[in-house]
Amino acid sequence: MAKKKVFVSFDYDNDKHYKNLLAAWDANPNFEFKFSDKSPHEINSGNVGRVKAALTNKINDATYTLVLIGKYANKEHPDSRLINDINWINWEINKSKELGKKLVAVKLDRGNESPTAIMGVGAKWAMSFTQESIIKALKDA
Repeated sequence: MAKKKVFVSFDYDNDKHYKNLLAAWDANPNFEFKFSDKSPHEINSGNVGRVKAALTNKINDATYTLVLIGKYANKEHPDSRLINDINWINWEINKSKELGKKLVAVKLDRGNESPTAIMGVGAKWAMSFTQESIIKALKDA
């Protein structure tokens, strides 16, 4: 089976362990979780334009954007005016929509507030952060 090309949108400061778990699932031959991670490693730049360019390239390389919705997924970023969106997650969702990517979302905790950009856009939802639920949502997208 060909690997799905997935960009993972997440809060780097608070939720990177979930992103790392996705990579571990993919690396484990005992799991049927096949995806090609198109999200960048940490972008060490304070230059918003450079970060946007790097993220745009990675989103463009993907077919899907998987949004990990953590506790702070809708929190305003200190550079929101430069980003032109409330935070990077919302910017990545909007860029994904602009580029015609399929959207899949999963709340890391049922009580987490969804990013405003994911609402009402036909995203597929994984009902929990499990291998089975995420695979099903990607297939259904």
